[in-house]
Amino acid sequence: MDLNEVKELLQNVKSGSMDIEKALEKLQDLPFKDLGYAKIDNHREIRVGYPEVIYCAGKTVEQIKGIIEFMITKKNNILGTRASKEAYEAVKSICPKAEYNKEARTITIKNKEVKTTSTYISIVTAGTSDIPVAEEAAVTAEIFGNKVERIYDVGVAGIHRLFDKLEIIRQSKIIIVVAGMEGALASVLGGLVDKPVVAVPTSVGYGANFGGLSALLCMLNSCASGISVVNIDNGFGAGYLASMINKL
Repeated sequence: MDLNEVKELLQNVKSGSMDIEKALEKLQDLPFKDLGYAKIDNHREIRVGYPEVIYCAGKTVEQIKGIIEFMITKKNNILGTRASKEAYEAVKSICPKAEYNKEARTITIKNKEVKTTSTYISIVTAGTSDIPVAEEAAVTAEIFGNKVERIYDVGVAGIHRLFDKLEIIRQSKIIIVVAGMEGALASVLGGLVDKPVVAVPTSVGYGANFGGLSALLCMLNSCASGISVVNIDNGFGAGYLASMINKL
């Protein structure tokens, strides 16, 4: 339930088209629903503008299914991240319109139309191996109503590939840069554009990459201005932040 729905409910009570008991029934799960193993934050969209997202890793299939089964009743769009195919099949058994992005490992359920932004977010990867993290960012941004341009495999090892797409990137409102290895692509783009850059270090790379730490430190130490950095492999965090900036 978002602010507009709360206002509509109160107006209906005021006008007499809804009785108090029915209104209380609709409000009884605010601010959260306690399922025992999870407390679903139904108040989040009112506070921050976005409904709660399910981080599926570490949860059992039955827990994920139970959480989504309740969330469906609220008629919001639903996003589950780091979800297995097994979890998706369980969710699909109770909600046939659920969709699964194998690369992003996301479950999405679209219960209502969200107006799509006229401005767009560019999501740029250094390599093909970075695409799963980029897709998590893309799916996140899209379900929150953002137009997304995907520009993949344009890393510094062949920088002419980046220049070929530079005009598309420059016209976006915000840029997400996803890179592993030494993570240099964020610095390069930061020096070429006049838009904010959200850098996502990935765990892609050989041993001295230290599971993404080398890319993380390179991005944090970038001499280019206007770059913010999220955690290693955190495509969701990048997509969420970019959505907030794109809608300002």
